[in-house]
Amino acid sequence: MSPSGELLASISSALAVAFVFLACVELGDAAAAVSVYRLIQYDLAGAPLGSRAAVLNHHAAVLPLPAGADLSRSALVAPLLDLPLSFLREYLVEKKQLGGLLILLPTNQGDKDSADDKGQVKGVLTELEKLLVHEQVPYPVYFALDDDNFGNLLADIHKIASSGQPASATTGGYKLVVSSAEPRKVSSPTISNIQGWLPGLKGEGDSEQLPTIAIVANYDTFGAAPALSLGSDSNGSGVVALLEIARLFSRLYSNPKTRGKYNILFGLTSGGPYNYNGTSKWLRGFDQRVRESIDYAICLNSVGSWSNDLWMHVSKPPENPYIKQIFEEFSDVSKEMGVSVGIKHKKINVSNPRVAWEHEQFSRFRVTALTLSEMSTPPEFLESTGGLHDTRESTDVESVIRTVRLVSESLARHIYGLRGRNIDVFAENSSLAINPRYVRSWLDLLSRTPRVAPFLQKNDPFIAALKKELSEHTSDVHVQSDALEGMFTFYDTTKATLNVYQ
Repeated sequence: MSPSGELLASISSALAVAFVFLACVELGDAAAAVSVYRLIQYDLAGAPLGSRAAVLNHHAAVLPLPAGADLSRSALVAPLLDLPLSFLREYLVEKKQLGGLLILLPTNQGDKDSADDKGQVKGVLTELEKLLVHEQVPYPVYFALDDDNFGNLLADIHKIASSGQPASATTGGYKLVVSSAEPRKVSSPTISNIQGWLPGLKGEGDSEQLPTIAIVANYDTFGAAPALSLGSDSNGSGVVALLEIARLFSRLYSNPKTRGKYNILFGLTSGGPYNYNGTSKWLRGFDQRVRESIDYAICLNSVGSWSNDLWMHVSKPPENPYIKQIFEEFSDVSKEMGVSVGIKHKKINVSNPRVAWEHEQFSRFRVTALTLSEMSTPPEFLESTGGLHDTRESTDVESVIRTVRLVSESLARHIYGLRGRNIDVFAENSSLAINPRYVRSWLDLLSRTPRVAPFLQKNDPFIAALKKELSEHTSDVHVQSDALEGMFTFYDTTKATLNVYQ
């Protein structure tokens, strides 16, 4: 080839490279960048569960799929109610290859959604979480909140798919990209318990230790997506009820004339989804005399969406004199309120590490205890712990207020010997009335705060906020931080940015 020909060839090559470069720059401009929430990754007794990958770099695909479609290089985008669980089970059980999965969660429509619609979404989310949390998922799975942008994206992908040609750089389409480092193990995850006291009034010359009543609620959550595990009802409602009960009794106990002859111990515990690991550590850390001074403990769990029926779960038989007395005191108040409190007895198996209710940890230390809950049966392992459906919309302020009234009036009658007397200590419009605004504001805060324990450091602002609030109403408040023990290993990368390229 002549020198001039070589020059022309090199110029042509340079121009071609330039055009490819320009095309790549144009393609590289993301059509959208949105927040996505990764499926949890953890090991249980060494078994890998949840999503085992985080990086996503695949063409977007939608359902229904053409016959014989190969999804190994595609990321499936599906609104929650359009994703058949049978399809997902098939891919997991038969270990079919899939590049990735993006599940679009319906956003809150408030009053626009009918009860049936909300019930359907809750049912599908519950089953989806059961499936994904207890399986090893070899590809990245992300959740995103559905909106108009995703609606337009799905419409475009459907249009491209209807042409019968697979998405590519020449035929068009969309690419979903999540750039993320390889998930790493969360080292030394901690759990933090917070406690505060309202000391009772001793008589002159009375050297005996006063009896104690404990009010307890675990505050942490667990769900398919840690960054979306808000747990408004389970167990945000229990935490809010505890804080309001502490506020009410702090006003009673602030005056020596109305201070009862009982200490009241308030405990906000962590590690609830993991066999109430934090509760066990908390009780183990007590001086034996403190444990022996506890007359009984009331654990509050999921009390934010009941109307008429609340359940008292116990480990001792209902015929036990202590349990019988407590139940009768609660029943008296519930009848006056026009609601029902039932009792459920479940013996604990000390040889089984599985703990279904928080009060069972107290029972293991021979402390009389009960759990109040709207749930009539014990939840399965890692279920009803603040999953994807457990949002602010699933929780009712009035339900929390009913719980506060029931517990507070029952306690007051026990402490002050008012059994059989129809007296409202915390009467409406009195200085001791329940404060709905206080309840609502704390419920709103908890409903915005993911609380999966391994991702909460002991100096987390949320834990500091709980400690500060309990300090407003009780004394000797302190935080006990300890290592989360057990069979769990957790991995980071719970939230990421998804870039959608056209």
